[in-house]
Amino acid sequence: MLLARDFSTGKQVYEAACTACHGPDGKGMPKTTVGFDAPPTFPDFTRCDQTTPETNTAWKAIIHEGGRFRGFSEIMPAFGDALTDRQIDMVIEYLRGFCQSNSWPRGELNLPRALITEKAYPENEAVITTTVNARGAPGVATDIVHEQRFGVKNEFEVLVPIDFVHNDRNWNGGFGDAALGLKRELFSNLRSGSIFSVQGEVGFPTGNRSKGLGSGVTTFETFAAYDQLLPGRSFLQFQAGTELPVDTSIASRAVYWRTAFGKSFSQSGGLGRLWSPMVEFLADRDLADGAQTNWDVLPQMQVTLSKRQHIRADFGVRFPVNNTTGRPVQLLFYLLWDWQDGKLSAGW
Repeated sequence: MLLARDFSTGKQVYEAACTACHGPDGKGMPKTTVGFDAPPTFPDFTRCDQTTPETNTAWKAIIHEGGRFRGFSEIMPAFGDALTDRQIDMVIEYLRGFCQSNSWPRGELNLPRALITEKAYPENEAVITTTVNARGAPGVATDIVHEQRFGVKNEFEVLVPIDFVHNDRNWNGGFGDAALGLKRELFSNLRSGSIFSVQGEVGFPTGNRSKGLGSGVTTFETFAAYDQLLPGRSFLQFQAGTELPVDTSIASRAVYWRTAFGKSFSQSGGLGRLWSPMVEFLADRDLADGAQTNWDVLPQMQVTLSKRQHIRADFGVRFPVNNTTGRPVQLLFYLLWDWQDGKLSAGW
């Protein structure tokens, strides 16, 4: 029987409570020893690509409440009655030591995704975002984004837009301008709570400009993204970039800057469902004489849907603050799937 008073280091907790299944080296014990088939989600703590994206809070929830609490296997028991919170924190810190590289950005820096502002963390996500014009010219736009991390600090991104626009009493629908992007994390520090990345992107004229679907020109985009953890589970995200079409007679060059501020709240003593209210402040300006800066504000709420927190939704309303003529109020919604954490059907 585990007695909490017997453990004063994370190593002692691990050796007494965890080694029987996870092995002395963190890679897991063989089936002949444990007597069961390891589930697909069984961790290898030496694999930095598996462990660094996970937050301490996620691990604490599983250790405290058991695997079922976060949609994982019931093979993982609950230790909340056997270990103190401090001892759970100590064993988590010990588990972190199995990853021998400090180059991987930690999951705590993977902030809740805003509707417009790009975050700095390289991620494995699929996101479907739909925008509906609630006031002004009718229109519906859906962006399908696939993000795939490779290496330690890189992410590859594919964007496929599907648009429906209303022109001259008729609706036109089809694909817009598809894009390919590459993100590179340049700096991350968990102690300071900061991460900085840059991304380059190429948009291709795959839409039909005559029907209002796409710009009709190849466009290069580059931006920098900086995210900062703040006290009290608050956070700040900042993105600034430029759009450079190859033919300025068709589309104007432009710059933009975006800021998102939010705070996360968790149910079940800080271990359960996550709610993240945010507000974005968005600005863009054409690089042309006499052009004005457009300002928008976008309040929103993100919530985790699955126990594993790998399925999330966000809803917000975008309001133009100035230059409102021809700029609609928009309703935005996304569904996000962090596919590295399991299938869409898993973790509920």
